Amino acid sequence: MLGRTKTGIALAVLLPFMGSNYAGAQEKAQAVEAGTFHGKVHKTSGRATIYQEADGRMVLRLTNFKTSNGPDVHVVLIAAKDADDDANFLKNSTDKLELGSLKGNEGDQNYDIPAGTDLEKYQTVSIYCERFNANFGAAPLKKL
Repeated sequence: MLGRTKTGIALAVLLPFMGSNYAGAQEKAQAVEAGTFHGKVHKTSGRATIYQEADGRMVLRLTNFKTSNGPDVHVVLIAAKDADDDANFLKNSTDKLELGSLKGNEGDQNYDIPAGTDLEKYQTVSIYCERFNANFGAAPLKKL
């Protein structure tokens, strides 16, 4: 019982120093766009949702996500309404914005979206293999 009291007191003392956005920040995130993954050549499924945090930051969250394993796979936003299976973005010069290497081929994961990103321009999330210039799967985004 004494351990719980000390923990509660420690949190009560520390929370004011952690900033007002720390407590409950996840509840304040608003979903602004979302889409469902498709991919046949490289079976890809799950949901992509863009959240705007209380502080204005944008985050892409992949949920119930699953795709093929592959070398040098990245999460990118592309300037297109959708992408075909195995679309080669280097060959067709589609503008893309790198969000980072894929953290895992299964499971929920988050990616920061750079400040000032134009979501009117970048309308689709792609799971893209750099080595083979191939789109493993795409999620066209729609405003919520």
